[in-house]
Amino acid sequence: MSVQTIPGYTYGTAEAARSPVSMEEFADLQKATMFTEEDVRYLRMAGEVLADQVEDILDLWYSWVGSQPHLVYYFSGPDGQPDVNYLQAVRRRFGQWILDTCNRPYDQDWLNYQQEIGLRHHRTKKNQTDGVRSVPHIPMRYLIAFIYPITSTIRPFLAKKGHSPEDVEKMHQAWTKSVIMQVALWCYPYTREGDW
Repeated sequence: MSVQTIPGYTYGTAEAARSPVSMEEFADLQKATMFTEEDVRYLRMAGEVLADQVEDILDLWYSWVGSQPHLVYYFSGPDGQPDVNYLQAVRRRFGQWILDTCNRPYDQDWLNYQQEIGLRHHRTKKNQTDGVRSVPHIPMRYLIAFIYPITSTIRPFLAKKGHSPEDVEKMHQAWTKSVIMQVALWCYPYTREGDW
């Protein structure tokens, strides 16, 4: 599926939120996570490794979320049952997020889309993108807690293409730093002015 046909995928468009985080603040966040140009190179390598494994990664992540009632709850409809259409719509964007994490330049468009993702988890915009009637807000604690499963489970996929252990480790470190930065950015809507 091309990015143009992913419902609700507004990366680089005027529909995406404008990030309140300045490029200078973002540069400082990169320094705080020790994210460097070497990490950019290894993310590009990770993008090549993961490109044909996205569906397998999503199967693993969705299986895990689906086994956790307190997490799948945030995809439930008014009847309390998981909304399959909602889960599928988010899945397509989640798959593109894997590729964006590895391949997109971390510029203003990227920064803006992190704000958009944060808003879509927060009561400000949750459910609006897909026009669903679901739980109106995902607590920030789950965004932060999700860092571990999203970073720990990616390593075996990075190791599947015969790269050296050193390269796999560097790809994994770059991925982990990026996810931490992104979650920090996604938390912006959860904070009061001046707190972020």
